[in-house]
Amino acid sequence: MQFLIESGDVLLEGFLSTLRMLALTVLLAVPLGILLAAMRISPVPTLRWVSAGFTELLRNTPLTLVFFLLVFVLPRLGVIVDFQISAIAALTLYTAPFYAEAIRSGINSVPSGQAEAARSLGLTFGQTASLVIIPQAIRTVVPPLINVTIALTKNTSVAGGFLVFELFASSRRLANNYADETIAIFLVVAACYLAITIPLGRLADQLEKKVAVLR
Repeated sequence: MQFLIESGDVLLEGFLSTLRMLALTVLLAVPLGILLAAMRISPVPTLRWVSAGFTELLRNTPLTLVFFLLVFVLPRLGVIVDFQISAIAALTLYTAPFYAEAIRSGINSVPSGQAEAARSLGLTFGQTASLVIIPQAIRTVVPPLINVTIALTKNTSVAGGFLVFELFASSRRLANNYADETIAIFLVVAACYLAITIPLGRLADQLEKKVAVLR
């Protein structure tokens, strides 16, 4: 484990980079997911079609291909951005539809009488969705949203293959410098991912129990 003493800062930098990427992606993907879910239940057919098309396209496209398009194809079209920004954009576009589907399942679980009561009070569709339907849906789908976030945590490793320095990329750098400790390096990196995903899983369990009581 000599590499931890000599190059612990490299692992720490990669770990923090992964956390930043995860946090920024969640901050962007959750609102986008809510917007997509709201569009799916919109009375405007065009909005429903656009949301459904975007969701199905991204959910059925490999994440690696999304990264490739944003990191390598867009620059050829004249759109030059930092690799880190491209990675966050790719993760956001890929993850938002999964958040949207989780939220939509929660929306479908809200009794239709809630929307009818809101409309009878004179609320518009936007007010009904934002004040009545989505708040109830979010509460019931918090555990699935956290499960999507756990998957997102693991998906950040794809960024390491596209010139972004993060946790998995740091393990490759260390493996090149300490070839005789490759197994130990990857075990430490796996432990770092577990340090993120296990607390998220525990949080999902606690919230699921709390929601079950509230119901």
